[in-house]
Amino acid sequence: MTLPIVHHPAYCADLPANHRFPMDKFRAVADLVRHEGLLDGKAFYRPRPAPFEWVALAHDPLYVDQVFTAQVPDKVAREIGFPMREDIALRARCATGGSVLTGYLALEHGIACNTAGGSHHARRAHGAGFCVFNDVAVAIKVLQADGAIRKALVIDLDVHQGDGTADIFQGDPDVFTFSMHSQKNYPVRKVPSHLDIGLADATGDADYLATLADVLPQLIARDTWDLAFFNAGVDPYIEDRLGRLALSRDGLRQRDLYVIRTLRDAGIPVAGVLGGGYSDDIDELADRHVTLHRSARQVHGQKEARVVWSGSDHDVGRPK
Repeated sequence: MTLPIVHHPAYCADLPANHRFPMDKFRAVADLVRHEGLLDGKAFYRPRPAPFEWVALAHDPLYVDQVFTAQVPDKVAREIGFPMREDIALRARCATGGSVLTGYLALEHGIACNTAGGSHHARRAHGAGFCVFNDVAVAIKVLQADGAIRKALVIDLDVHQGDGTADIFQGDPDVFTFSMHSQKNYPVRKVPSHLDIGLADATGDADYLATLADVLPQLIARDTWDLAFFNAGVDPYIEDRLGRLALSRDGLRQRDLYVIRTLRDAGIPVAGVLGGGYSDDIDELADRHVTLHRSARQVHGQKEARVVWSGSDHDVGRPK
């Protein structure tokens, strides 16, 4: 079966040409996914914009209303870093709806990926750091409210600490947040995740992957997880404009394959979201981001082949 990939044209909103956030990467990621045949000739899954009721499960309803009506206070808008117009609000709603849909598809197929998402700096009270709504937190809350899952694991490997996700799930016994990031990078004031690993500047492939290989099996063994969200930010790359780590392109590929394969071998459905990545070269950045989708497709195909080889054709694509 084809790897489910979620995309919406509204993921890409208009920003000034000199804006620091590379908004065009979302269009370029979708184009590259199509060009490489990762959809096997099929269409993207298209999400609905997240309604107020979904978003308010993870965020203060007053803030949600401010975003939906494009009336965010200037101070909050500056902290977010976007002009809070209607199209920016729609983009945030679509990306959030995309991660909700990605979660449901992961439960059905074992693996699914969004072409956006990973807005992990958005806290319960308001957004920050180019993050309007915390799509992963909303998705987990929606899936829990629907009774689709109980226990969720968040694996955040963006170069920046996942302070917003940590804030939303503080004290929650059913969600475990793990962030491995550059210790000296944004945000300056970090909100403690259930497990944080802050890495030194210029940490490279060998140390990074060894640390991850030591931690991930322990996280999997902590509980019986119904679903894992994987924030596959590519800003740990050595040439990323806002990163301070030193992963190579092959290091990113090994990281994504290891995370997805390890979770799937443990029978945990995986929902992949894009996370951060910053470059003035949009084509290079999109190619870096699609590492997630290539890796997910590779693992998905291997799982499918094993099921067919075992003679259990009727179970193809189902999470184990």
